[in-house]
Amino acid sequence: MGLVVALAGGVGAAKLLRGLVQIVPPDDLLIVGNTGDDLELYGLHISPDLDIVMYTLAGIVDETKGWGVADDTFHCLDMLKRLGLETWFRLGDRDLAAQVARTQMLGKGMTLSQTTAELCKMLHVKARLVPMSDDPVRTKVLAGQLRLEFQEYFVKRGTKDVVTGVVYEGCEKARPAPEILEAIEGAKRIVLCPSNPVLSVSPMLSIPGFRDGLRLTNACVVGMSPIVGGRAPKGPADNVMASLGFEASAYGVAKFYEDFLDHLIIDNVDERHRTRIEALGVKVTVTDAVMRSVEDSLRLAKVMMDV
Repeated sequence: MGLVVALAGGVGAAKLLRGLVQIVPPDDLLIVGNTGDDLELYGLHISPDLDIVMYTLAGIVDETKGWGVADDTFHCLDMLKRLGLETWFRLGDRDLAAQVARTQMLGKGMTLSQTTAELCKMLHVKARLVPMSDDPVRTKVLAGQLRLEFQEYFVKRGTKDVVTGVVYEGCEKARPAPEILEAIEGAKRIVLCPSNPVLSVSPMLSIPGFRDGLRLTNACVVGMSPIVGGRAPKGPADNVMASLGFEASAYGVAKFYEDFLDHLIIDNVDERHRTRIEALGVKVTVTDAVMRSVEDSLRLAKVMMDV
């Protein structure tokens, strides 16, 4: 089959990946996760996007929320609140256990790549999941005079701020995690999961060598639009793109990635954008692109591998 590299953000990416892992053997799949959302909380290193993918592929994700562990309890958080600590970032007890394990491994000198591999092994995730970098890159959201930590913007303030800029702090000093650039160069196919272009994929693209690798690879780069009918099915991708001057549409997604994108999967409601997207030199497949079930995830994964 050849190597497949998937660039993944959070919930939307995890939904596609649960289908992709059914048709691509584990040895042929490398999933690169966004770590721009990472944060330090209660002395713990938390990697939300890596965890969403990991929990989903382990079969333990909370399907209703799309993140966290199913049937989790919140006794620790309740006690933290009673002790006067902020508890706006909702981590369940089982979820907290994973953060303790990650932080302990990092404290022993392991890299984020190594800790991610170990956690996946513990949770019986066969697919290879790696962070975009072992170096810290932190997404900062600018909202007028405010400079917000990503999770402060996303969770604490509920994405209500109008985004006027985004900074990927530390990106210039970061390097892609081991094997990523080599994998991109040698891949047969690169999959851009339906993730927020500005907040989930651009943190990866900001790392030196990453975007150039995608431009130069001989692999077919296939993406799925996270914007359907001018709206994001989940998350603020449409509002963020619009507030930063990008068109919040399937065409806007293609334009955002046009320097390396070969093929874009768009929803039936966006067929009117086909001609404009093709004018960018990007091929288009039109289908039902909303993932409501595991069957939808598998169907769309097959589409992305067959185009």
